[in-house]
Amino acid sequence: MNQRNTIDGRAGAMMLVLCAIWGVQQVVLKAVAADIAPILQIAFRSGLAAIMVGALMLIRGERMSLHGGAWRPGILVGVLFAMEFLLVGEGLRYTSASHMVMFLYTAPIFAALGLHWKLPAERLHAMQWVGIAIAFAGIVTAFTGRNPDAVSAAGSNPLLGDLLGVAGGMAWGATTVVVRCSRLARASVTETLLYQLVGGFILLMCAALLLGQTGFTMTPAVWGSLIFQVVLVSFASFLAWFWLLRHYLASRLGVLSFMTPLFGISFGVLLLGEPLEKNFISGGLLVLIGILLVSGYEWFRQLLVRYKQQRPR
Repeated sequence: MNQRNTIDGRAGAMMLVLCAIWGVQQVVLKAVAADIAPILQIAFRSGLAAIMVGALMLIRGERMSLHGGAWRPGILVGVLFAMEFLLVGEGLRYTSASHMVMFLYTAPIFAALGLHWKLPAERLHAMQWVGIAIAFAGIVTAFTGRNPDAVSAAGSNPLLGDLLGVAGGMAWGATTVVVRCSRLARASVTETLLYQLVGGFILLMCAALLLGQTGFTMTPAVWGSLIFQVVLVSFASFLAWFWLLRHYLASRLGVLSFMTPLFGISFGVLLLGEPLEKNFISGGLLVLIGILLVSGYEWFRQLLVRYKQQRPR
């Protein structure tokens, strides 16, 4: 197994860019929703990115490990990926992009709960259980006390949209559990990503057809959004993220990934003029603190050990 490195300047700069890209993607989807439904746009981006990943695998001489049994969990992560973005796409019709990015990024909480159940090495510690309780308290807080003016500006049914965002976070967390607990844990990064993209394309196109969301107008904004979603979000950023996971400590990267909701909320307010309610701000901070305690446990533990070792006796 390769030795993972601590975070250096290169990793920090890459995470800053990645979090900005991930944070703005919901805003971009919402911004052009009048010209192309989010579900249809995500289906297009998944299909086009799948072609790019497939071409990369051909260039590298990589093959799908169909005989090793990885195709079974591969199909499952494809379904979960499609479910996650079906919930995101539908949720964006009802709530704001800033709310969606916050609730979608509850995924580490659900992943931690699933891994606690499936893998003995991933058992949660007391501090992590406290973090989960804080995060769920934050979700409840963010759901309550909406300002009527903010509700009308956010969407037609923001509570439903927020619930769909949390459900999307559950699907994302379940995807992490399947990857970690199956043969996909030993598969290549590109193979795992290809399963998700192909599954997303097929199932989301079917969903768009069934829901009657296939109409679109190819405006310059839609073209720009598709290029951004395909090249930067579904192809480059995912490959960069998996590369970072192979070379750096996951716990440290997880702490830095908390910048994503902050970017998403900021972009939603600045670019779309979305309102922020006091309860959402308070609840969002609780969610971030909770996720930080869950995903950053090892990092905090190592800091405490180092502090005790350096403390004068």
